[in-house]
Amino acid sequence: MSFAGHGDDILVPDGACLFRPGDPSRVFLIVTSGTVRVEQTNAAGRTIVLYRVAAGSSCVLTTSGLLSGRPYSGYGYAEGPVQASSLPAERFRTLLSENAAFRDIVFKSVADRVGELTEVIDSLLLHRTDLRLARWLGRQPGDIVELTHPAIAQELGTAREVVSRGLKTFERKGWVRKGRGHIAILDAAALRRHSQSLTS
Repeated sequence: MSFAGHGDDILVPDGACLFRPGDPSRVFLIVTSGTVRVEQTNAAGRTIVLYRVAAGSSCVLTTSGLLSGRPYSGYGYAEGPVQASSLPAERFRTLLSENAAFRDIVFKSVADRVGELTEVIDSLLLHRTDLRLARWLGRQPGDIVELTHPAIAQELGTAREVVSRGLKTFERKGWVRKGRGHIAILDAAALRRHSQSLTS
């Protein structure tokens, strides 16, 4: 986003909680470096990652709150140090109403994020966790996923034991190789084919 100069620069330390359910949206944050993980936790205490806000983008929960007055419904955590530009609500609304370029950027960011959330919902509708795990692994950008089993479970909104069983099955098939704190993807194409087995 090219409007970071309109806000006040802030630095958020690794692991800090930027917002939690019930908090009001008071500022519009444009991330300039680092990543914010946005997640939701249900009544049973199970957590799922909704999306991540990387440099140059903004959070749809924040935008929604500023426009509607509704409080946050999820959590936002800094993954590593995060630098951002913070626009107070009034400055955000002024830019939104008076600056067409800013308005276009904000609404495009919302549209992109809604697309991501649709994918999350689509994944959750796959009741078989092995298919969801295969889909998630098959979409990773590299051959090594440096996450623990509990962290992967959090990404998928399931239990660690379920992820461990799925990875063990995939390892027997030769699709992945488990390591300490990481997963090596050996056959991403097979994982993607498996993830589509209910819809093919």
